[in-house]
Amino acid sequence: MGITPQQLEQLMHEVEQEDPIDFADLPFNEQELRELVANHLCEMADAMESFSEEDRRLTLLAVAAKLVLENLVLHVQLLRRHGLPLNDQTAALLSRLRKGGSGDA
Repeated sequence: MGITPQQLEQLMHEVEQEDPIDFADLPFNEQELRELVANHLCEMADAMESFSEEDRRLTLLAVAAKLVLENLVLHVQLLRRHGLPLNDQTAALLSRLRKGGSGDA
């Protein structure tokens, strides 16, 4: 793979500057969690070395889509559990989904 786990960790940290992660009161060290994820993703990427470029892209896109969906579900569950309203962006997305539209023009 063209990136080391350490480089990926640095990229993750840079992305978090724009979109911070709320680790709340998890009983884990944030940096250790980043290391774990970076190592896992680099191992996944290395395992896909024999894949065609298109298959690699599709696989990574599918993994990213699954993680975004999982994050959305967990976010909504937490908001509901604490009786908090959805933010405008999440509410708009869920409204679009209820209507069965993708929002594309």
